[in-house]
Amino acid sequence: MSTLTSQAAVCADIPIVFNKFVLYENKLRFYIVASNTSDSRHRIIKIDRTSQLDLQVVEDDTDYSGKQMSAMLRMLDDGNKGSGGIGKSRVIFGIAGFVKFTAGWYMIVISKRSVVALLGGHYIYHCESTDMLPVCASHKIEKPAEEQRLLNIFKQVDMSKNFYFSHSYDITSTLQNNLTKPGRFRSSSWPFNDRCVWNFHMMSRPFTDLVPRGVQAWLIPLIHGHVDQAKLNVLGRVIFVTLIARRSRHYAGARYLTRGVNEEGNVANEVETEQIVSEALTTPFYFPFERGRSRGPSPRYTSYVQYRGSIPIYWTQDTTTMSPRPPIEINVIDPFYAAASRHFSDLFARYGAPIFVLNLIKRREPVPRESKLLDEYTQCVNYLNQFLPDGKKMVYRAWDMSRAYKEKTQDVISYLEDMAEESIQMTGFFHTGAEPFSHSLSGISDNDMSSWRSDILLQNGMCRTNCVDCLDRTNAAQFVFGKRAFGHQLYALGVVANPNLSFDSDAVNMLTEMYHDHGDTIALQYTGSALVNRVETYRRMPHWNSHSRDIIENIRRFYTNSLLDADKQTAINLFLGVHEHHGKTVHPRGGYQQWYQPGHLETAYTLDDCSHALHDFAAHRGDFWSEYYRPLLFTSLGKHFAYCMNTLKAPGKSVNGSGYSPFLPSNLNPVHQPRLMAGVRKWIGNQTPSHNESMRKSMHSAKMDARSQLYSKTDAHVQSTGVLASQLLDPKVPQEELLEYHRYIDDDQLIHDAMQGDAELTDQLLYMKHVEKSTGREESLLIDGIVELYEGYMLSVTDSQISAPTDVYSYVKWLMEGAMI
Repeated sequence: MSTLTSQAAVCADIPIVFNKFVLYENKLRFYIVASNTSDSRHRIIKIDRTSQLDLQVVEDDTDYSGKQMSAMLRMLDDGNKGSGGIGKSRVIFGIAGFVKFTAGWYMIVISKRSVVALLGGHYIYHCESTDMLPVCASHKIEKPAEEQRLLNIFKQVDMSKNFYFSHSYDITSTLQNNLTKPGRFRSSSWPFNDRCVWNFHMMSRPFTDLVPRGVQAWLIPLIHGHVDQAKLNVLGRVIFVTLIARRSRHYAGARYLTRGVNEEGNVANEVETEQIVSEALTTPFYFPFERGRSRGPSPRYTSYVQYRGSIPIYWTQDTTTMSPRPPIEINVIDPFYAAASRHFSDLFARYGAPIFVLNLIKRREPVPRESKLLDEYTQCVNYLNQFLPDGKKMVYRAWDMSRAYKEKTQDVISYLEDMAEESIQMTGFFHTGAEPFSHSLSGISDNDMSSWRSDILLQNGMCRTNCVDCLDRTNAAQFVFGKRAFGHQLYALGVVANPNLSFDSDAVNMLTEMYHDHGDTIALQYTGSALVNRVETYRRMPHWNSHSRDIIENIRRFYTNSLLDADKQTAINLFLGVHEHHGKTVHPRGGYQQWYQPGHLETAYTLDDCSHALHDFAAHRGDFWSEYYRPLLFTSLGKHFAYCMNTLKAPGKSVNGSGYSPFLPSNLNPVHQPRLMAGVRKWIGNQTPSHNESMRKSMHSAKMDARSQLYSKTDAHVQSTGVLASQLLDPKVPQEELLEYHRYIDDDQLIHDAMQGDAELTDQLLYMKHVEKSTGREESLLIDGIVELYEGYMLSVTDSQISAPTDVYSYVKWLMEGAMI
C-alpha cells in the first residue's frame, strides 16, 4: 500500500505536458484548448474580454478526451450564438505572458517555432515569431501617443531571436538539477528556475495574488541566450553535443550601462553555459525494462557547467566622452564588500563548493585602466576568503592573458588547459552512470582497481571566468575549459581511450565552431557586435581576413555602444519590468565575517541522495514516447530532427579502408604552400628543354634511382624521423656520383696548376688562349681557305632550299666540316 501511495504521489507531482494549443476568439472571450501530442488529453482555458482593467482567467482543471472536448466546443458554440459563436480558430504553441502599459492588457502568443535540440526524447524549440493580441475587444486608449511609444520600445526586444523553450523539459535548469532534484520546486509557486526566464515579469504580473493551477501547461517560460546541437559519428556510434547558454534576467542590459554588481549581488552579463555530451544508443534518460527489474537511468549522459559574469565590485564607465575605450572608475568603495559577498553566497547556494575564480584582466598598462579592477578584485577575494573554512575557500587565479599573447612569453592555450584540468579535477562533471567496464579491465592489468568508478559522477562547484567585458578572452578560455571537459566526457562514455584530444582533430574543430557561435551570440546580445578575438587568434592561426573583420567589428561595437545602447537599455528594462520592482526589495546587511550561509558550503549534490533521485526519475518520470514519436503524425525519416541534425562528416567516409575517426589530427600529411622559388622552378620546368638539359635530367634520375636502392626497401616510412636520422649519421654516396665529384675536383686542380705554371705546356697554352678569348685580346685570324670553302658551300645550295621557310641552316654542321678539313 505504501508503494502505491508513493507512486501516486510521484504521479501527482508530474505535470501534464501540453504542446499544442488552439485559440478560439470572439468578442466576449478567448478560449484556448490545450492538447497533448497524442490528442488523448485536453484542457480548456477561458479569458474574459469584456473588462479592460482586470485580467480574468478561468481554467478548467478537468482532463477531457477527444470526444468530450468536441462536445464541449459544440456546446460553447451554441451558447455563444449571440456573439457570433465560439469564433475562428488558430493554432498557437503557448502563451508567453501578458503585458500592460497605460490602458488594457495584451496577450503575447507564440505563433511559430522550430526545433533546435533534442535531449532525452524532449524537443527544445526556438521561438520564431510572436503575436500581441489585445485582450479587451473594445480597447480604449486615453493616451494613444504614450501607449504607442511604450509599445514600440517593448517591441525593440525581438522575441524572434535567441529565445528558447520546451514543453516537456525544464530548459531553465541544468541536466544535473533536472535528473537528481526533481522535487526542487515543491515549495515554489512556479515550476522552473525564474532566474533565467526572461518573460517572468509577463507571467507573474497578472497573477500577483494567486498563481493559477496548472499554469505550466499553457504559460511557456522562455530563456534568452543560445542553444546549439551537433551530431558526431564515431565508428558507428552517434554522439550528441549540446551547448546551452542561459542569460540571467537580473541586472541585464547593454555593455557600458550595466557594469560590475548591483546592491542585490547580481552581476552584469551573467551567463550560465552547459555542455551536454550524450550517446544516442537509446533515446530517453532511462534504459528499457529488464526482466524482473524496473527501468534504470541511462549511463550515456554527461554534463559540464561553466559561468561567466562581470567583476562583482561597483565600477562604471563614462560614455559621454565618445571615446572607444572609456576610462574605468570605481565609484563606490566598500571595505566589507557586501555586494560581492551576496554574489558569492548565491553562487555557493546554486552550485556548491569549491568555486574556481579565473580572472583574465590586464595586470600592467601604460595608463592604469583594467589594472584598477585587478587590485580591487584581488583584495575582495582575499578578504572574503579569510572567513571561509579550510577546504571551502575560493580558488583564485589572476592571469594577464592579453599580455601573455602579445609578448609571446607563454603558450596561451596550453596554460589555459592546465588550469582547466585543475578546475575539472576539483569540481568534477555530471555523469549518469559508472565508468565503462573497459576501464576496469585496464585497472586489472595494472593490478589497480581502486581508480575505477562504479557510481555516478556529480559536479559540485564550478569555474567562474571573467575579463572586462566577459566576451573575447572569456569565450576563448571557456572554449579551452569546454574542450578539456569534452575529452573527459567522451572518456567517461567509453568513446575515446584518452581524455587528451588533439586541437587539429575534426571533433575539436566542430566544438570550436559551436563555441564561436556561442560567443558571437552572447556578444551580439551584450554589445551589438560579434567577437573580435577568437580562439584562432590566441592559437596564432588567424584567418587571412581576420584583421579586416576585427576592424569592422570594433567599429560596429563603438557605433552601437555610443548611439544605440540607451534605447536598448530602456527596452530591456521595460521588457523585464525592472522599474516596477526597483527599490521594493530590502537586503539586510549580512555578517562582516560570516557573510555566507553555512549550509551552502556543504556538499550540494551527495552521491546517495542523487543516485536515489536519479533511479526514481528513471522509474517514474522522463516519459517521452508520445512527444518524440508522435503516433498520429505521418513523418518521413528525412524530416526527422535526429536524422537532419548538423553532423561533422558525411556518413560512410573512410581512410585506408577503415572507419574514419574524428579524433585523429587532420594534418598528418601537411601540404606545404608553394613558395616563390617553387613557382619559378615550376615555370622553368614548363619550358621546352634542350638536349643538354634532357641529358642532365636523365643523369639526375639515374642517380636518384641508384641512391634510393642504397636505402632499405622494407621501410615504408622513408620520411620518418628515425630513418632520416640514421641516413644523416651514416651517409652513403653512389659510385657514379663519387666519380663525378672527383672529376670536378680534378678539373679545378688542373686550372689551379695552370695558373701557377705547374701544368704541362699544352694545358698552359690552352688556358692562356681561353683567357685571351674571354678578355677580347685574341687576334681575329681565320684559317687559310675557310672563306673559299664558305663561298663554295653557299653556291651549292639551291634556290628552293634557300626560299624554304622550314629549312634551318646548321652553322654548327658547317663549322664542324671546316674543322675536319
